[in-house]
Amino acid sequence: MKLGIIGIGLMGGSFAHDFRSTYKNSKIYGFDVDIENCQYSIDNKIVDELLNETSCKELDFLIVSVPVHIIPNVIKKYLDFVGPNTLVIDLGSTKNSICNFLDTHPKRDQFLAAHPIAGTENSGPKSAVKDLYKNSTIIICESDKTRLELLEKAFKLFKNLKMKIIDMNPLDHDKNIAYVSHLSHISSFMLAKTVIEKKLLRKNIFDLAGSGFESTVRLAKSSPETWSSIFNDNKSNILEALNEYIDNLNNIKSLIEKSKNDLIFDELNKINLIREILLGIKIK
Repeated sequence: MKLGIIGIGLMGGSFAHDFRSTYKNSKIYGFDVDIENCQYSIDNKIVDELLNETSCKELDFLIVSVPVHIIPNVIKKYLDFVGPNTLVIDLGSTKNSICNFLDTHPKRDQFLAAHPIAGTENSGPKSAVKDLYKNSTIIICESDKTRLELLEKAFKLFKNLKMKIIDMNPLDHDKNIAYVSHLSHISSFMLAKTVIEKKLLRKNIFDLAGSGFESTVRLAKSSPETWSSIFNDNKSNILEALNEYIDNLNNIKSLIEKSKNDLIFDELNKINLIREILLGIKIK
């Protein structure tokens, strides 16, 4: 099996690790715009060789893992290079703009829009880890536009990587992900900003921070390039989610201002339902 990776960071590098663990005799090619990332990936055997136009024609899969605003043009470029039996798969956190851009491409049937629900707050090839994708969910969109034999090959790949497959409409994907992923990152970035701006307390404030603070701001360590690109691409859905979030913040602010202790308790108690929801999802 031969795999190509465009963008050898956390997601691309981890995919290479899991692919190699699953397919023992595989050969992995990679490319990254950062020369140091390329060299690190070769030195540490994340990839075997740098990807070029010739090796593109021999690939079974080409994984595109770059900021979402770059993905459409990268896929358009590499679809011209790959062989007739290569499947190009993107790992972007938004799907609608990518699917729309590639909808009329002559080789559209060699592309699969995908979003693995996996990752950490770290970035770059040094953050790549084994088993990142194991037992994770991968969302695919417009799979009916992918050539059947290539789609079946992708399903086999995902199942061999122990991934759960969900098929979604790209519009539904972007709306739902805005609430459960993109909004979480904005909240984390803004909480970190709020604390950082308390300059008088900066000297000792982090000594006072417990595990709750650390887990809440963990996502604020994520790549600014990656997330500014996502926020812009999924703007309308994120603004809708943000408006609802701000309304809820203003509501709890008002209850605190008015010392409505019973109502605060009732509100928090209702929100505690999230524990049962998440536990049910985890068991499922």
